[in-house]
Order: sequence, then C-alpha cells, then structure tokens
Amino acid sequence: MLRRFFPPLQWLPAYRRDTLRGDLSAGLTVGVMLIPQGMAYALIAGLPPIYGLYASLVPLVIYALLGTSRQLAVGPVAMVSLLVAAGVAPLAEGDPGQYVTLALLLAFMVGVIQLGLGLLRFGFLVNFLSHPVLTGFTAAAALIIGLSQLKHLLGIPLPRSNHIHEILWSAVQQVGAVQVPTLLIGLGGIVVLVGLKRWKKTAPGALVLVVLGTLVVSLGDLEAAGVAVVGEVPRGLPVPTLLSLDLGLMQALLPIALTIALVGFMESIAVAKVYAARNRYEVDANQELIGLGLANVAGSFFQAYPTTGGFSRTAVNAQAGANTTVASLISAGVIGLTLLLLTGLFHDLPNAVLAAIVLVAVAGLIDWKEIRFLWQVDRKDFALFLLTFVATLGLGIEEGILVGVVASVALVVYQSAKPHTAVMGRLPGTDTYRNVVRHPQAQMPPGVAVLRMDASLYFANAAHFQEVVRATVQDETLQAVVLDAYPINQIDATGVHALKRICEDLKAQGIDFYIAGAKGPVLDRLYRAGMRETVGNTCFYHTVHEAIVQRDEVRPSMLQNTRFVHLVPA
Repeated sequence: MLRRFFPPLQWLPAYRRDTLRGDLSAGLTVGVMLIPQGMAYALIAGLPPIYGLYASLVPLVIYALLGTSRQLAVGPVAMVSLLVAAGVAPLAEGDPGQYVTLALLLAFMVGVIQLGLGLLRFGFLVNFLSHPVLTGFTAAAALIIGLSQLKHLLGIPLPRSNHIHEILWSAVQQVGAVQVPTLLIGLGGIVVLVGLKRWKKTAPGALVLVVLGTLVVSLGDLEAAGVAVVGEVPRGLPVPTLLSLDLGLMQALLPIALTIALVGFMESIAVAKVYAARNRYEVDANQELIGLGLANVAGSFFQAYPTTGGFSRTAVNAQAGANTTVASLISAGVIGLTLLLLTGLFHDLPNAVLAAIVLVAVAGLIDWKEIRFLWQVDRKDFALFLLTFVATLGLGIEEGILVGVVASVALVVYQSAKPHTAVMGRLPGTDTYRNVVRHPQAQMPPGVAVLRMDASLYFANAAHFQEVVRATVQDETLQAVVLDAYPINQIDATGVHALKRICEDLKAQGIDFYIAGAKGPVLDRLYRAGMRETVGNTCFYHTVHEAIVQRDEVRPSMLQNTRFVHLVPA
C-alpha cells in the first residue's frame, strides 16, 4: 500500500550511480529551462514573472514524491496559464493584489478537485475530453496565447481579451505607436530560439536568449529608450501564506477550476503515457491525479498558481537523460538557488524576450499533422475539432471547451442511437455471412433476411433497430428474418421489449424469426424475459448458417451431417 501512494519506493532500491548521472543532467537542463519559461508563462497568466518561479518550486517537489511518471516535468504551462488569466481577470477587476489572491485560490481549488477525483478513482472522467476536442481547443488556445503576447512584442498597450479580433483590431489602430527597438528584440529572439532549436533540441535556447536580451538592454540603456523590462524581482523563497477561502469567490472560480483540473490532467497524462511506454513502465491515472492534486494544493500555500506536466519540458527532460523523479528534485533545487541568489540579474530582462519564448513554445501547440489525420480518417471528428476551434476563438476559453465536450457527448449519443447495421449474405462456397454492401459476391438466401447490428441493444437504439427491421420486411417475398446477435454484448429491458415486439409483428405477417450467435449473458436475459415462448423454443442457434439450414425445406441435402443445438447460456 505504501509503495502505491509513494511510487519512488518502487524504483529507489535499484537506484544506481549511472541513474543519478542521467537525472543530474536532466534536472540541471530543465531547471535552467524553467527559469525563463516559468517567468514567461506567468506573464500569460497575468501575474508578475516571479510567480512563474514560485510555481516551479514546491509543486515539482511534491509531484516528485507522489507521481508515477519518471520523466514528466511539472510546472507552469502555457495553456493552464491562459486559463488562469481567462478565469481570474474578470473577477479581479484590475486589482493586482486581488488578482494574485484569486490565482492562488484557484490553484488550491484545482488541487482539491484533482485530489478528490484521484481518491475516488474517477480518472476516467478525462475521457470526456475527446482528442478532436482537445486538438481544437489547443490550436485555438495557441492563437490566443500568441496574440496575448503581441503587446509585449510591439511595445504598445493592448486589451486583455480571449477574442483575437479585439486584440488584432486594437493593434491595427495603434500600428504607428509600435516600439521599434522592442519589436526588433522580440523578432531577433524568435530567430535565435528557432535557430538553436533546429541546431540542437536540448540546447537551453531560452536561457541563452535571456542572457543576450538582458545584455543588449543593459549595455544599450534601452530601458531609457522605452523598452519594457521585468524590473525588480523579489529575492528569496516563497513565504508560506494562508488562503482566504471565500465561498463566494470559490463559487465564481469553480467552472474555471474544473476546466483547469481536467485540461491540465489531460495534458499531463497524455505525455506521461508516451514516455512510460518508451521506458517500459506503467503510469497510474488515479495516482497521477493525486500527485498533481497535492502538488497544486501545497503549491497554493507557497504562492504558486496552477501547474501541470508540460509537453516541451518533458521532452527535454527525457532527452537529457531523466531516469526518475530525482531529476525534478534537482530542477527544483536550481529554481531555489535562483530565487535565493540570482533574481537581481533579471532586472533588465526585456518583456519582448519573454514574449518571444512564449510565441516559439506555443507554435508547437498547433498540431497540423493531427488535423490532417482527422480530416483523412473521420470527417465527424474533424468537424468536432473545427467546432471546438471556432467556438474557443469566437466565444471564449471556457465556453469553447464546454461546446466541445457537449458536442462530443452529443455525437456519442447520436452514434449510440443509430449504430451501424448490415444486411448479410453468404460468401460462395463457405458457411460465412458478410455485409452484402462490402462483399458484393455474398448471396442473400432466398426469402431470408439476415440482419446484424454492431452494438449492444438498449434503450437508446432499440427504436432505431425496430425501424431497420420494419424497412427490411417490406419485401413481400420474405419468409424469415435471422438476427446475427453476436455483436450484441448487452441487452436491457427496453431492448428485450423491442425484440419481443419485432417477433410479434413478424409472426402477424407470417414471417419466422431466428436469433443466432447470442452470447451467454444476453441469452440469460432473453430467457428470463420469456423469449423462448415468444420466439419459439427451437429458434436460437449457434450460427447464422445453422438457423438458415434448419428452416430451409427446399434444399434438404444441406441438413446432412448438421447437428442443431438448442442453446444453453454459458
């Protein structure tokens, strides 16, 4: 039990010097990467840059002790930062102090929700965020995040908004006021980052850019020329604070807290599973919820806003040699030393450099390959992606993902209500029956309709199945209907009533009804419901072929060497 709640106990006994070497390399690399990245993501969240460093400290330590992924790099991420801004800004009403208070309270609420879901083993709830919905939401969020940094890149005041047309229109109106030195620093930063990334993926491009940008501003005295800089960064570790658990504020924050809890977990578990598969170990979704939840709860008392596992940092962590979560402890140590000794170095860091870091990071959030895949494989999934994308851009962050989730559920309901059905025919020279649409050579038995529904028969699709049967029996030459029940894994009371009604209607028209291939649990329920009396005691068969041969009086030779078995549930 202890090993389950403290996953490091599973791998710690086998920890060796070689393992430490990889963890040390990865921890130092990610820690260095987190310094500028955390500060940049704090700007997305609408917080002072120092809160990005605070969010990169305690949550990393807690997750390292409780998480099951050995490569996942926890900390501030772009999407969660955007969600924080979307949920907190309307409630803060321009008060910086209140903004910070709400962001910390939000982290606490997100943690409690994730912890509760993990303890209740409700990790499956994340399945309601389908992949097309998450792809659409992520692509739209990338655009919103990118445009939210436009003010830092151009050096002009732009409104904080989740609607990109408002930001773009404001930028167009102020095009003459663009700060040229700021723009050049930002564009130069993008070029440096992209160049270093193409040269070597593990290169600390963000750190190199921070050093270069700070030197350029400091040596050129560009702050006096109007280039906005980070300014004074408080020194020291975050001081523990008690949160004000205002019920009114918590109620107002609840929708965005739920959204962050699910979206953050989805992002985290997706990347955690990838690296677990590559390194041949398992991640426990419910324990991941517990680890992330407690990381957010503990972090909220140490001035951290909501965090989760990030794609880019996890990739760097793995490539740099991370073997265990010791790498995360080392990264946290790097952040701690930075807070204690190095914050003074960030005074002349230009905001345009942080904006460049954000823009390069979020460019990878638009997954063009996945979008093409959705278009090629399933147009319904592509439509779901497009709906979520447009809704997020047009309506807002929370509304967009809500529209996507509702549309996903509606699509599932629709597909459940109208499952795939097929008319079956016999392949020449075999006893095998296949869909006549996909297999034109399949021959339909004379006077017999063989139907197959590829779903369980229950209240949502029972009426649809009755309509399919009614449409099939319009043929006046029809003498019998055989239901291939093998794909029916479950049947409820409504489904049983539907079968009874179908049988009675067919009998009234002089048409026989047979059930073939039903599984044991389905037969149990049919027998208890009295279907043997309704259909006939000898109308249940192992296979479609047996059912057809049994009622075929025209070709008695087919009965030779054929043994018919009345089915007993198994």
